[in-house]
Amino acid sequence: MLNKIFFLTGNKHKFEEVEPLVYDFGFKIEMLPGHKLEIQSDSLVRIAEYAALNAYMKLEKPILVEDAGLFVEALNGFPGPYSSYVYSKLGFEGILRLLEGVEDRGARFESVSVIVYKPCIITATGKVYGTITEKPYGNRGFGFDPIFKPKNSEKTFAEMDIHEKNKYSHRARSVRKAFQKLSECIKLSRDRESISLKYL
Repeated sequence: MLNKIFFLTGNKHKFEEVEPLVYDFGFKIEMLPGHKLEIQSDSLVRIAEYAALNAYMKLEKPILVEDAGLFVEALNGFPGPYSSYVYSKLGFEGILRLLEGVEDRGARFESVSVIVYKPCIITATGKVYGTITEKPYGNRGFGFDPIFKPKNSEKTFAEMDIHEKNKYSHRARSVRKAFQKLSECIKLSRDRESISLKYL
């Protein structure tokens, strides 16, 4: 029987990307929208950790939070931690307008995954470097995916299926790291418990 963790997101595309990754570690996730408290911060780690701990204290259930941002080099890292808000106001078209006539198209996606699964609190990060395209390509994925082409790929994220995107993506990297750490934490906790029982 797989262990369940509640994924704080209302984004079905994000859920579909993460679900097969956690299954490989013996877990399953259940989407839990409407419980993510987001603070304003320049740090993705702080935003994700605050949301995860706040939700765990309220719900007392195993929690996963994943937060991500697009950092454009020519825009001094904008929109970064404010990517979701900027996308809701400007869309990817706004980023393309800001980069009109700009030669440096370098950018990166960063992701932070936080798991609260008693007794473990896990934080992991993932990055992928690439470029902003001149125009959008593809209709898969979400957010800025149509204008981001990862390094060593001829496709944008929006041109990839989930399996292919997970080979490159920042989200896949942070989620895999987080669940690897969680597996190690759970094993260590069980080993300690076994030793304690042995000497009772």
